[in-house]
Amino acid sequence: MRSISWLPYKVDKMTKHLETDNTWEIGGKRLSSRLLIGSALYPSPANMEDAIKISGSQIVTVSLRRQAAGDNSGNAFWDIIKSLGIEVLPNTAGSHSAKEAITTAQMAREVFGTNWVKLEVIGDQYNLQPDPFETVKAAEVLIKEGFEVFPYTTDDLVVAKRLADLGCKIIMPWGSMIGSGKGLMNPDNLIAIRKQFPDLKLVVDAGIGKPSHATQAMELGYDAVLLNSAIALAQDPVKMADAFRVAVEAGRLGYEAGVMKEREFASPSTPTVGTPFWHQFKE
Repeated sequence: MRSISWLPYKVDKMTKHLETDNTWEIGGKRLSSRLLIGSALYPSPANMEDAIKISGSQIVTVSLRRQAAGDNSGNAFWDIIKSLGIEVLPNTAGSHSAKEAITTAQMAREVFGTNWVKLEVIGDQYNLQPDPFETVKAAEVLIKEGFEVFPYTTDDLVVAKRLADLGCKIIMPWGSMIGSGKGLMNPDNLIAIRKQFPDLKLVVDAGIGKPSHATQAMELGYDAVLLNSAIALAQDPVKMADAFRVAVEAGRLGYEAGVMKEREFASPSTPTVGTPFWHQFKE
C-alpha cells in the first residue's frame, strides 16, 4: 500500500495502522501516553505494577499521605514506583485548606524531587467536591513558589478562569464525583471550558468509570484523562488498564479526525443510482 504524500500521516504497509507523531507536552515534559493513572486501591502491589505497565501511562499520581501497613510494605510500594521509570505526580489528597495543601506540596517537592503537584483541596466530605476558594488560594501561592500546579477542580468555568488568570497552564476539571464512576455528568460544561481555554492543557480527572467515558472525554478535545478507581476496582485491573489505554487512543484519534456533524433527520449512506427519482430529491 502506498502512502499519499499530502496526508499528515503514513499507512504502514504491513499493519495498515496510521503512523503519526502522537507525542504531546505537559508540565515541560514530552510524552506519548495521554492516560494518567493513580496508584491506590489495587488488590496488591504486583497488580498495581502490572496495570500501570500495560496502561502505557507515563505519569503516576502518588500521595505523600499514603498509609502503609508497615515499613516493609511501604518501602516495597516506593520501590515499585521508582522501578517504573515514569513521571511521578505527587498530590495533596486529604487536604481541607489552602495552608494544609501548600505544606503538603512543599514536603512532596522535597521527597520526590519534582516541582509538579496535583492540587487537591476537598471542601465537602459528602461528595468530596474540591473547595474552589481554597484551591485558588493555594494555587496562587504554589505558582509563586515555582510549582507546576495541576489543579483538580469541578467543571465550573468561573473557577477555571480564576486558575488560568493566576497562571495555571494545566486545569483538571472533574467528570463527576471522584470515585463515582458516573462518567461525564455535564459534558456541556467541559466543552465550554475547552472552548474558553484552547491553549491550556486540560485533563478530565475523577468520575470516569468505563473506557467509553474516557473516549468521550478525549473526543471533546481534552488532552488527557486521569483515573484510578475505574482500573484498580475492576474485576481484572490489568485487563481494564489495557482497555483504557486503547479507549484514550481511540478518543484522541477520533477528535483529531473530526467527527461528523449530527443530523436532525436520517440521511442515506448508499448511492441514489437506481432508486426512484422521487426518493433522490426527497428532503
